[in-house]
Amino acid sequence: MKYWLIILVCLLMSVGRVTAQDVLIVADEIPAMEVLAKGMQQQEGLTSKIVTQTDMPATLANFRAVIVYIHKDLDSIPERAFIRYAQNGGKLLCLHHSISSAKRKNKEWFSFLGIDLPKKDVSEGGYKYVGDVDMAVVNLAPKHFITSHKITYASTIAYTREGSQKEGQFPGFVLQKTEGFLNHQLLGSRTILLGFKFTDTAGKVWMQDRSAWCIPVGKGWLFYSQPGHAISDFENLIYTQLIANAILYKP
Repeated sequence: MKYWLIILVCLLMSVGRVTAQDVLIVADEIPAMEVLAKGMQQQEGLTSKIVTQTDMPATLANFRAVIVYIHKDLDSIPERAFIRYAQNGGKLLCLHHSISSAKRKNKEWFSFLGIDLPKKDVSEGGYKYVGDVDMAVVNLAPKHFITSHKITYASTIAYTREGSQKEGQFPGFVLQKTEGFLNHQLLGSRTILLGFKFTDTAGKVWMQDRSAWCIPVGKGWLFYSQPGHAISDFENLIYTQLIANAILYKP
């Protein structure tokens, strides 16, 4: 009897460890997340569960990480659940349009993220999205685990960091026919990981150190990455590895 009790306890502990390893993806555009989930499993053995925000589990605490990929409205109940999960020690990953104009009306989201989307002309620092661009993503933190673990960059990109007058050569990769966000205003300090470079329809070249970043929040941790408009973004093995690395990373 004692032997079987020990076996049962071991099995329950094993199940608990597997659940803690799982990634919950909350999305309203499912095909792109299916590609991401498949890539993360193939590259790092990470298993994922994809749900809409109306089908979220009662608690997020059992998940190793939660990914948010919501294009349209973010409902207030999931909004508070994501914030509570991160502040209580969870690892929250927000992708692409998790920061977008549709979230301006949320009461807590932008203050939690430490972000603002200024309402003025883009030439004056206002927020704007630009579609159908070929976007170079550059590594601005070459020694960081997220940007380096199991990654060999495909290109070298000529890039000038914000606040600098000197052009440098940075490792990176290119995502084709995607969407870029301009002038995310970052409120407060954080670790900048990636920058972006693209040419808009008027021929202006934009370079901003705002493509990906991370920051501690409460007892937990928050990661944001701006690429992800097109399914093909998640077919890029480098980009999938970056997201997997954010899950594996131990702050």
